[in-house]
Amino acid sequence: MEYTQQSGPREPDVPATREQVAEALEQLAFLAVRHLTNRDISFTTASTLGRLSREGPSRLTALAADEGVTQPSMTQLIQRLERQGLATRVDDPHDGRVVLVAITDAGRELLAERRRGRTNRLAELLATLSPEDQQALATAVHAAAPAFQRLVDNAARARKAPGSTAS
Repeated sequence: MEYTQQSGPREPDVPATREQVAEALEQLAFLAVRHLTNRDISFTTASTLGRLSREGPSRLTALAADEGVTQPSMTQLIQRLERQGLATRVDDPHDGRVVLVAITDAGRELLAERRRGRTNRLAELLATLSPEDQQALATAVHAAAPAFQRLVDNAARARKAPGSTAS
């Protein structure tokens, strides 16, 4: 029998309910935030750099809206990132009147270092599990990876949809 923190014992062959899946994903999010995240920079800073790395140069106003902060707050954040050499302002190739914010190579390296640190911490935690638990997780991740990607994609689409209240 398997035990879930809030749901109690559960037969392994009985499919999990949507609520049980949500609970498991919540526990994974807690693990990631509480035990894997390096707190050397703020969440908004890491998120902004990550967005610039994934999506390319962006308008400051769009960054502020996407991160859920005011434009003056984002302006201050970008100024700090520029002073640290992690971001730079570049001309918009489509509109010479517009200035975009871009990540620098140093910013990309900082993100890569943080990712390596999270991966190493998670590998250390995984090593504390039995070989059977490690194999169960590997099997589950392999089976669930496409669904996880669709979940991420759906969340991103919902967040960008006009009138969306998702954050």
